[in-house]
Amino acid sequence: MATIALLLPFWASAQFTLSGTVIDSQTGNTLPGATVSISKAQTIIADATGHYQLGGLKKGSYILHVSFIGYTSVNQEINLSANLTSDIKLTSGAIITEDVNVSATRASSKSPTAFTNLKRKDIQKNNLGQDLPMLLGGTPSAVTTSDAGAGVGYTGIRIRGSDGTRINVTVNGIPLNDSESQGSYFVDLPDFASSVDNIQVQRGVGTSTNGAGAFGASINIQTTTRRDSAYLELNNSAGSYGTVKNTVQLGTGLLGGHFSFDGRLSRINSDGYIDRAFSKLKSYFLSGAYYGKNSIVRVNVFSGQEQTYQAWDGVPADSIAKGNRTYNELGYINSSGTYYKNQTDNYTQNHYQLLYDQQLGSKLSFSGALHYTKGYGYYEEYKNNAAVADYGLTPVVTGGVSIDETDLVRRLWLNNEFYGLTYNFKYQPINPLNIILGGAYNEYKGAHYNNIEWTQLSTTASPDYEYSRDDAKKKDFNTFARAELQAGKFLLYGDLQYRHINYSFLGFDRNLNNVQQAVQLNFFNPKAGITYELNDHNNVYASFAVGNHEPNRDDYTNSTPDSRPKSENLKDFELGYRTNQGIFTGGINAFYMLYKNQLVLTGSLNDVGAAIRTNIKDSYREGVELDGRLRITQQLSWAANLAFSSNKVKNFKQFLYNYDTEAYVETDYKKTDIAFSPNVVGNSEISFRPIKNGEIALISKYVSKQYLDNTSNTNPAGVPSAGENEYAVNRYLKSYFVNNIRLNYNFSIKSVKNLGVTLLVNNIFSTKYEANGATYPDIEGGQVVNYNYYYPQAPRNFLASLNLKF
Repeated sequence: MATIALLLPFWASAQFTLSGTVIDSQTGNTLPGATVSISKAQTIIADATGHYQLGGLKKGSYILHVSFIGYTSVNQEINLSANLTSDIKLTSGAIITEDVNVSATRASSKSPTAFTNLKRKDIQKNNLGQDLPMLLGGTPSAVTTSDAGAGVGYTGIRIRGSDGTRINVTVNGIPLNDSESQGSYFVDLPDFASSVDNIQVQRGVGTSTNGAGAFGASINIQTTTRRDSAYLELNNSAGSYGTVKNTVQLGTGLLGGHFSFDGRLSRINSDGYIDRAFSKLKSYFLSGAYYGKNSIVRVNVFSGQEQTYQAWDGVPADSIAKGNRTYNELGYINSSGTYYKNQTDNYTQNHYQLLYDQQLGSKLSFSGALHYTKGYGYYEEYKNNAAVADYGLTPVVTGGVSIDETDLVRRLWLNNEFYGLTYNFKYQPINPLNIILGGAYNEYKGAHYNNIEWTQLSTTASPDYEYSRDDAKKKDFNTFARAELQAGKFLLYGDLQYRHINYSFLGFDRNLNNVQQAVQLNFFNPKAGITYELNDHNNVYASFAVGNHEPNRDDYTNSTPDSRPKSENLKDFELGYRTNQGIFTGGINAFYMLYKNQLVLTGSLNDVGAAIRTNIKDSYREGVELDGRLRITQQLSWAANLAFSSNKVKNFKQFLYNYDTEAYVETDYKKTDIAFSPNVVGNSEISFRPIKNGEIALISKYVSKQYLDNTSNTNPAGVPSAGENEYAVNRYLKSYFVNNIRLNYNFSIKSVKNLGVTLLVNNIFSTKYEANGATYPDIEGGQVVNYNYYYPQAPRNFLASLNLKF
């Protein structure tokens, strides 16, 4: 990257850049989404901060055209002889602009925060049926995985080594993370990416947001916004492993100057790469909006229904060593190789959102939302030789023989609802000062109950017998104030958040009675930073932020007040540099994330005999992230990012059960690597456009070795001995380098505005790699035995799509 930067002046000698910000002439607010074109040669959309940039321009005169629905268009003559910055002011027309409801939780272009903005076109170019986390895998420090191996069904994402339970996700400013497990399950919203307008991925603590604290990153999603004219889109994809995606989208455009309606209907089916890892997914998205002179009201209703075969436990190490990378033992019944066909996960999730924006004056605006989410479903599984006493049943005596065990089928249900409100006031008394006051109040109710559907032998179970139930309720309130002040070349940033949690659950008391109880937590999360503009194209920034994160449901229900873990605390230091040189944009960001009481599995048992997560006093992540985009020629460009990090836990204690002595053995480690935290993560996309509207892209990803637990366990001999299984001897995931190719061509014929054809070939060299795993070591015969499970990803596979726009 340094060499490229030194060569930039030579490459750019005959090319200039025109940039600026589109602004409301009355309020001074920026206008994200404005259309900017120059002499019909280039047309772009202003980003989430209202900024635009047109590059590769030669010396001469141009007509700059700027338009935004609800505003009077502007035509301005530009004489270009050097790089030029020109801010454009638009005058409000019949209706106000659609303010981004999530702006309160987003970083601005100059914020002292590490972030990546993805526009709709960036998301859609790879949206051929894979889950949303897979589409975010090219962002800095991100590692993705798929349980079924081909990106459809249950998928996951880690950013800076932090898993989905520590990544805050919002949709239009409304929390998406499950209130109890704290993960975000995008499988519940299949093809959601088709209804997304833009995404901002923040790394580190980031800005104040609603829902669970961002303990490694946050993903802020904005769904479909207004389109100027009516449209109909048909998107169909098909590919390897029986993967098929069908999507229909349509919208009215603006009706009568005030109304718009949009809708989407989707279906995705896939057999998966792993055995019996099929997915049957359905979803829809409906949105209606009213645009007044000073207000906007939008209603979103969207839903997802998923049925997936269980592939959660991964593939055993022994199976992979024998060459069977797709073996799925879940649902196994007997030695004849029979599998239970309904070993499935079934869940439906319905979302309702009411979004409201109001301009209260020239200096004050309000954005708020009411929301309600209803989720219900179960996973069904076959259990061999289950002890009837474990299900609260009395053994039946037949012919003098007590039936203590039987095969059975059980369903584990979750029936939950989540509702509340979010709000923010934006006040700009003078142009350089921007103040936001916001917050949210949300409630969650979750009913966990389990039924027996069938037993092989006679028991005392009645039809649909319920053997356990656990009802939980969580109240979550937060309020925050954020301010940005432009003082000359300095941008001063401050952000203060208070969060209160009340969680009621069924758990053990000090007498080991299982009773309903509650905990209350109070968090204060301050953030501060500064950005200095070196010139119009370069700035440096520094920030400090504090984040706090509560334990999850299992941490509470499987412990007593005496063994209950503490909440986690993170102090995040960020230092960065950003540049925008027209043909090259990029930056470098250094971070140091210091954890206190981070929760990890150690293998120890608490006072109720459960192996829950334990607080580790000291751990940290430190590293450097580089990202850049270079336009080498008009046809050739290269975007890349690379992250180097060191992720360590101090004074870690591991407990292994010794089957020889029937006792736990403790091993102390002074400094080891944090699990699932690779030291190097890199992404590259080289794009070549040989013809108009045609593109060939080579997409590459590298992930270095990462450990399955916090012991940095590697076979001392370096390589397995003869006859040993390398997947079982060591507890880590090997490094991998994977390459994909994407081909795309767009054209129009007669009544079809656009006909797009895309071919995505994943893992073109059929690299054998595993992106995720788990380990369960113990001691047997005086030796440590590793029971390792892995999630192999698919070899060479493809997806092809046909997109029709009318």
